[in-house]
Amino acid sequence: MMATIGRRRARTIALAAGLAGVLAAVTACGGGAGEEGESGEITLVVETFGNFGYDALIQQYMEENPGITVEERNTQRLEDYGPQLLQNLAAGSGAGDVVAIEEGQIEQIMAANEQFVNLLDHGAGELQGNFLSWKWERALTQEGDYLVGLGTDMGGLAMCYRADLFEAAGLPTDREEVGEQWATWDDFIAMGEEFVENSDAAFVDNTTIPYSTIVNQLGGQQGGYTHFDPSGELVVETNPVIRQAFDQAVAIGEAGISANLEEFTEDWTAGLQQSAFAVTTCPAWMLGQIQDGAGEDLAGSWDVAATVPGGGGNWGGSWLGVPAQSEHPEEAAALAQFLTSPEGHISAFQEANTLPTSPEALQSPEVLEYTNEYFSDAPVGEIYGTTALELEPVYLGTLEVPVRTAIQNQLRAVENGDLTPDEAWEQAVAEAEAEAR
Repeated sequence: MMATIGRRRARTIALAAGLAGVLAAVTACGGGAGEEGESGEITLVVETFGNFGYDALIQQYMEENPGITVEERNTQRLEDYGPQLLQNLAAGSGAGDVVAIEEGQIEQIMAANEQFVNLLDHGAGELQGNFLSWKWERALTQEGDYLVGLGTDMGGLAMCYRADLFEAAGLPTDREEVGEQWATWDDFIAMGEEFVENSDAAFVDNTTIPYSTIVNQLGGQQGGYTHFDPSGELVVETNPVIRQAFDQAVAIGEAGISANLEEFTEDWTAGLQQSAFAVTTCPAWMLGQIQDGAGEDLAGSWDVAATVPGGGGNWGGSWLGVPAQSEHPEEAAALAQFLTSPEGHISAFQEANTLPTSPEALQSPEVLEYTNEYFSDAPVGEIYGTTALELEPVYLGTLEVPVRTAIQNQLRAVENGDLTPDEAWEQAVAEAEAEAR
């Protein structure tokens, strides 16, 4: 991570005044975190995936609450994290005190909301204005009387690229010029073909990330849903968005511009470090993944373009909830409120570029004027923040994650040469239907 411990500490001190005020209010709402600390030490476990940017915040929280130790238990890949979380919830044990809920699982979680503490019972109702309306409402029951989670980030789209590899291949490196050259996905493929003719690296990491990007783009542009319609029915075969995204992803693979590295695996991380590919889609949270994976040796090699082939959109985002199995629900609720305060959103964005869903944070100079040194001083606050208030969620069904994974597995089979595109599509539909039963 680009920020050193010293820089994190400096940022923590700078935020101390604002966070201390938030902490005092949160503790009052949450009901006694400080009191529990006076009578004995407790440990709260925060479970996350990827990089939520909570290092500085957790340190700050423990400094303000000497009776509480906070441990972050992190799983890198959502594909591993999500099923384990559901297993722990079903078993009634094993989950953290505060857990991240990814957007692909929020509908499934809401269908079993009793597995979580109602945060309205811990004063969270007073915090509604801290979140974009849709972010608040998606974690609230239809009756409005049960709040499962508090919003963390969302995934406004951009594109990350290796400017140094582009330059070596004779391509433009300026952010605006790069964006102009790949206005559409067909343009993107043409640019990739030119790149691989003049480079030893692949152009893009895989076909599954473009698939997810295009699905979310088109879903937002055409109906507001993807694999499931708003009634919860599987529509993989009938929603044209899905086949269009599938075919476009196949075309990227057939063009010979993909490194065929499954995202967030050890091979993908090694590919980052070894400059095996030059481009990947960058929802805001992806910046932290790249920075952590590529390492300090590649600082200043990556850059960020605001223009995404095919248009903008939202991919990803999470909430923090408190499982009912927690032995310290009041303290856990207070911690969740602290981490998702406007100041918490700002700190997480500065540490890991997780795009806030707090209107106050989104409109703050700390976000809008933020540049990322690792990504060639890209104005990431401006790139992601200026359109964030306009982003709308795409409906995702209760089984979004397994269905999307089933389709992506067939795209990998095409890349590996195991299936033809038509065979893969038939298999994708069949497996999606099997997952949705």
